[in-house]
Amino acid sequence: MKARPLIVPLADVGRGDVARAGGKGANLGELVRAGFPVPPGFVITTDAYALVAGALDIAGWYSAGDAASIRAALASVPIPSDLRSQIVSAYEHLGRGQVAVRSSATAEDLPGAAFAGQQDTYLGVDGDEAVVDAVRRCWASLWTDRAIAYRRRLGIGPAEVRIAVVVQSLIDADAAGVMFTADPVTGDRSRTVVDASAGLGESVVSGLVTPDHFIVSEHGEILSWTAGLREVVIRPSDGGVRRETGMATAKPILDPAQVTALAQLGAEVQAHFGRPQDIEWVLAGGILSIVQARPMTALPPPPIRLNPIQKRAATVLLDYLSVRPYPLDITTWWRFGPAGLMLTIAKGLGIRIDEAGLLPEVDGVVTRFVPPSPRPTPRTLTAPIRIVWRARRFDPARWRADPRYAQFDTAVRMLRAAQPERMRWGSLLRVPRSVAAAITPITGLRADYLPGSALAIGRLLLLLSVLGKRRLLGDLLIGARTRTTDGNDALVRLAAQVKEGPALQAVFAANDAADIEGKLATVEGADRFRADFAGFLDEFGHRETVSPVLASSPTWSERPDVPLGLIALLASTDDPDRESPGGDAERELLRHPLLAGAIRRRGVQRMLARAREGIRFREDSHFEFMRLLPPLRTALLEMGRRLAEAGLLGTPEDVFHLRLEELETIADPRRIPAGQAARLRSAVRVRAARREELASVKLLDYSQIYPSPTGDVLVSGNAASQGVATGRVRVIVDASEFGTLHSGEILVCPYTNPSWTPLFSRAAAVVVDSGGVGSHAAIVAREYGLPAVMGTGAATSVLATGQLVTVDGNTGRVTAAGDSEGGRRG
Repeated sequence: MKARPLIVPLADVGRGDVARAGGKGANLGELVRAGFPVPPGFVITTDAYALVAGALDIAGWYSAGDAASIRAALASVPIPSDLRSQIVSAYEHLGRGQVAVRSSATAEDLPGAAFAGQQDTYLGVDGDEAVVDAVRRCWASLWTDRAIAYRRRLGIGPAEVRIAVVVQSLIDADAAGVMFTADPVTGDRSRTVVDASAGLGESVVSGLVTPDHFIVSEHGEILSWTAGLREVVIRPSDGGVRRETGMATAKPILDPAQVTALAQLGAEVQAHFGRPQDIEWVLAGGILSIVQARPMTALPPPPIRLNPIQKRAATVLLDYLSVRPYPLDITTWWRFGPAGLMLTIAKGLGIRIDEAGLLPEVDGVVTRFVPPSPRPTPRTLTAPIRIVWRARRFDPARWRADPRYAQFDTAVRMLRAAQPERMRWGSLLRVPRSVAAAITPITGLRADYLPGSALAIGRLLLLLSVLGKRRLLGDLLIGARTRTTDGNDALVRLAAQVKEGPALQAVFAANDAADIEGKLATVEGADRFRADFAGFLDEFGHRETVSPVLASSPTWSERPDVPLGLIALLASTDDPDRESPGGDAERELLRHPLLAGAIRRRGVQRMLARAREGIRFREDSHFEFMRLLPPLRTALLEMGRRLAEAGLLGTPEDVFHLRLEELETIADPRRIPAGQAARLRSAVRVRAARREELASVKLLDYSQIYPSPTGDVLVSGNAASQGVATGRVRVIVDASEFGTLHSGEILVCPYTNPSWTPLFSRAAAVVVDSGGVGSHAAIVAREYGLPAVMGTGAATSVLATGQLVTVDGNTGRVTAAGDSEGGRRG
């Protein structure tokens, strides 16, 4: 059998030859075959790399963590004479002269993987020895620390990647740059974005210049042009390139005809590959050429238009979708957890919601969140009758006496007592379905008792509207004793223990939250605290750290550093002297002239009590519901542990890249057929890469929902809790940073859930990216009497820790403050 050639012309490879030519080489070859203008060149295939690298101990160096030795060995490795002769011959056939030598790794074709800049490119290479040396250096660049770390994050092992090298004639460009065939910021597929500057495109690609920036419509019309500064111009020179000082001008680097021609060329490349492209191009003597094309990565989904109902729903639901769901989230806890429960209740009321359209996927990964747009059905017409009937029959104050609660509680206790690590595989696979079955009773409870809660709150709202006191509703609902309140009080009691014990106090003051648990074992007299903290986790440890609708988020029991960080925070400062606004609101209401007389006042107080009981039911039934999350997570992670042990997954947590249905196809993790194992590994790898690609892309563009600030306003949003406060900003993006908040600071965060509540006792005000006046953060802020601005869309990116600002909870605005205003509240 004749061996495959080690060097081939670009025209001899196409998009199906990634394993041989790498992603860059395969795409360029495909363009050549399709007749696109590409500078002539050849590919030194991955077989050539394998021939040379096979003589080195790459696996040994890699196992020892010695990437530097790999790079050094490849950069100086002797090239077999036959291979060297072929490289020189191909270079001679190209016409010699200056060339571009570009790395082309096989992993570049992985969907979603952004390998741009991971391996090296050398420009202006001239001469036989220089070309051979540049090839070696390209091979070595496969093993830079950055490239290795990136591949490791994507689960790509050292044996799974090889590298080809593309050698092309170097064009001395008049202008060059990058073109995106969709808007990389908004995701708008009807826009082409062109960045251009003088000389070689390396100045644009590497960020050395501020390029001319063109936005072009799908019809070739230039919608906008922003002049660049052209700080540097890179030109070919003897044996390489040289940098020259550029000069900004008022004239675009490209004329309108050239911009239109470039956009048309980009559209044709996109049509050929079937998806938006990231293209590097050059212009020389009026002729356009393509030197690289690859699929755009980190591209947001196309913009969508939201109706008013969707915008309203988004302000609430984005608090629950603060992170991107995994496939296993979607097929377990999202499907039958809190989100599934609400969808079930909506169906029962005759409201149709497109469940499949809420979280669309590409390559098995959620790309965006599309807020629901509920649609009524004929059954909706009779919903009011059913709601009123349930409200009269099911009293929220007595929901725990319902036999269904006992049924649910028994099922939860059985699931929590199970030991997944001792289960057979088949039994382990049945746990998620058992969790789903256990949810049925509490779903019924929520469906039956929520109408009573809603009716009680509705009656109170109607009364307030008649009395002209509607603004008091939020404050009046404060004061219900909930399980969340119980948990917060338990944290305060634990913090009091820390304050009372000098040894405990020293440990909490001197260590990060992640280190406190380990240090406690050596603290004399800490037995009581450890026992009480263990009891706290047993009672409240099922609380989520990130989102209540995702199984991939760890609980407090798994992340004890989160509650320990809160305890450290509470123990570090004195309790603030704050009065809840609920009492003031109630007194103001009862002073109304129309409520004169003891009988009317007692009636209003009973109405208030029923409304607060409704709030308590809503909070406590959710608290109980979440008790099912730990047994589900424990089972899923045990599946992941066994699959990792069998070599199918890199880590137990990788199991979240699979769907429940895919897990259920595995009969025995120790004996998975080779074909099935390959498919599952591929699915995990592709989804991990796609997820990595979308890491910086929000599930929903906040600008579609929340207002943009105007004038001297830094950020603006919904006025969610009255009052004005001035203080230093403290940006906290997740639970690991809870302990960094200092008393009197302005808490700025992307979202909140009940786990964040203790922070409110120390903050001077709260500013949140998402949420509305009915969100968790807004309710708690009103309870603590904190000014709050919700739904800013960008507070965590616009405001910086330490910045002095004034938060106006009356108008929903955050402005810069002078130093003399620090610490002011009003």
